[in-house]
Amino acid sequence: MPTRSAHTSWQGTLADGSGHVELSSSGAGAYDVSFPRRAADEAGGVTSPEELIAAAHSSCYAMQLSALIGEAGGTPVALDVKADVTLRPDPAGGFRISGIALTVRGQVEGLDADGFRAAAESAKAGCPVSKALTGTEITLDAALA
Repeated sequence: MPTRSAHTSWQGTLADGSGHVELSSSGAGAYDVSFPRRAADEAGGVTSPEELIAAAHSSCYAMQLSALIGEAGGTPVALDVKADVTLRPDPAGGFRISGIALTVRGQVEGLDADGFRAAAESAKAGCPVSKALTGTEITLDAALA
């Protein structure tokens, strides 16, 4: 399996500095990052590590869930997955990702609501990004659309 890469260049201090992150492997994009925008309620067109983790988690989860629906005898027609990644102060100092909330709504043929929910829970546990984030509480809200 391949290794994927991103590259960030940063200038300045945490409070006053800024950076630029590039999705190197794919060339799909380059994005500005800054701590003040990361910690603000409004991102103002600047991304953050948490948003990039949310993108990775929602896309990985959707892929895993589509595979598990198929294994359970269903056919995924459409999956709408949202990942909300929360950054909070860490009581031990600094900051930490305090939680990830996955929300999925699915259109699925051949599975009832219980079958969909079982596949959704298994996908949460089996998705490689979920596995990488085992130190973070991950919640799931899954339902058929």
